[in-house]
Amino acid sequence: MEGAVRLEGVRHLVRDEVRPAVRAAKPIRGVLAPTQVHPEVAKNQKPFEGQPFEISIDRIEPETLFSFRWHPFAIDPKVDYSKEPTTLIVFTLAEAAGGVLLTVTESGFDKIPLERRLAAFAADEVAWDVGTQLIELYLARVA
Repeated sequence: MEGAVRLEGVRHLVRDEVRPAVRAAKPIRGVLAPTQVHPEVAKNQKPFEGQPFEISIDRIEPETLFSFRWHPFAIDPKVDYSKEPTTLIVFTLAEAAGGVLLTVTESGFDKIPLERRLAAFAADEVAWDVGTQLIELYLARVA
């Protein structure tokens, strides 16, 4: 298994539509809530509603890069994940023919405890695929 999930695709948006979303990035601590962008995805997210999460902002390069660290697939309330290493999620934007290329990379799975690694990798692989689609839908709505 590789140590990163890499998903990318050209999203047909102009950079001016992307700028406000990147500028709004702030440290986040909270609870999960189903998306309001896609009803079917929201239905799948419902079992995780209210689940606390914490991310640590790693780096922000306005209009180009946003990265944070977190504990992937940290969904068991009986487990203290704070003792585990985190993974690094990096969102990059680049000009591309017909739009903006959004690349999402998550690395560091090789440091996640072996008993959780496969489940965390599989869950995040699906989540980032859906997540990039939701980002595209959201930006299309606010444009």
